[in-house]
Amino acid sequence: MIVRIMGEGQRELADGHVAELNGLDDELLAEMESGDEDGFRRTLGALLAAVRRLGTPLPDDALEPSELILPAPDATLEEVRTMLSDDGLIPG
Repeated sequence: MIVRIMGEGQRELADGHVAELNGLDDELLAEMESGDEDGFRRTLGALLAAVRRLGTPLPDDALEPSELILPAPDATLEEVRTMLSDDGLIPG
């Protein structure tokens, strides 16, 4: 799976890591729904850190279609809210 973090580029993740990311995505969605700004900021950071840790960076000149696009680390709660589907940021 190719994942793009806005403003940082793309990483390739094995499909086996999706469950870990979905757990963080569920937390993020709950914090957004409750308006927990501190929790949102913490969990967004953890989600992006997990993608960085688990994924292999693609070269800057690679332009692969991204299966998942995640917000930049400094995205606001409202900006992320516009990116959400019913499943959160990560489908499934």
